[in-house]
Amino acid sequence: MNLLDRAVKMVAELDEPADQNYVRKHALEQAEALVEDSSWNDENQLQDMYLSRKSFAFDCDAPDPTTNLVQNLREDKKKPSAYIADTTTANAQVRTLPETVRLDARTKLLNPKWYEGMMSSGYEGVREIEKRLTNTVGWSATSGQVDHWVCEEANSTFIRDEEMLNRLMSTNPNSFRKLVQTFLEANGRGYWETSRENIEKLRQLYSEVEDKIEGIDR
Repeated sequence: MNLLDRAVKMVAELDEPADQNYVRKHALEQAEALVEDSSWNDENQLQDMYLSRKSFAFDCDAPDPTTNLVQNLREDKKKPSAYIADTTTANAQVRTLPETVRLDARTKLLNPKWYEGMMSSGYEGVREIEKRLTNTVGWSATSGQVDHWVCEEANSTFIRDEEMLNRLMSTNPNSFRKLVQTFLEANGRGYWETSRENIEKLRQLYSEVEDKIEGIDR
C-alpha cells in the first residue's frame, strides 16, 4: 500500500502537461479545491473535512485522523484504542499511539543525531524537521494523545536555542515560517500551553521571517 501511494505521488509530481498526465491534473484540481489548510476551527470541522474529502484516500505520509473520527461517530462517544504497527525493522512491534508518538519524538524530532543529520542536508533537511513537527502536532488534533512536553522540548530545541533558530531561518526561511506557525497553532488550538512571552517571541519571529522571505529590510 505504501508503494502504491508513493507511486501515485511521484506521477502527480511529474513536470508534464495536465492533458498528458491525468493523475497530475486531478491532483492539481484537488489541491486548488483544498484551500482548507489550517482553516478548520475545531475537531468537529476537521472530522467533516476528513469525511467529505479524504475518507477514500490512503496517505502514507500523513497522520490518520480516525481516532477522534471514530469516537465522534460512535454512539457512546468512547475513544477507541489506537495501535501502530512498526514494521520498519525485522522485529515488528505493535505500540499504542501515545507510545509511538513519544518514541518518535525521542528518536527523531528531539534527537540531536537526527535533527543535526537533517541540518547537514541543508534546505530539504529543514523541511523534514518542519514536517516532523507538523505531523506530531497533527496527532494532537486527530487523537489528543500528544504529551505537553513534546511541544515544549521542541520549542526549546528549535526556538529558544538562538543558534539553532538562526540556522533554521537562514537555511530554509519558508519551512522555518511553517515551523513557527505550527507552534502558534498548537498553542492557539489548546494543544500546548506556554508563556505569554514565548508566544510574543514566536509572533515576532513569524513577522521577521515573513519580511526575510519578501525581501523587506526593517
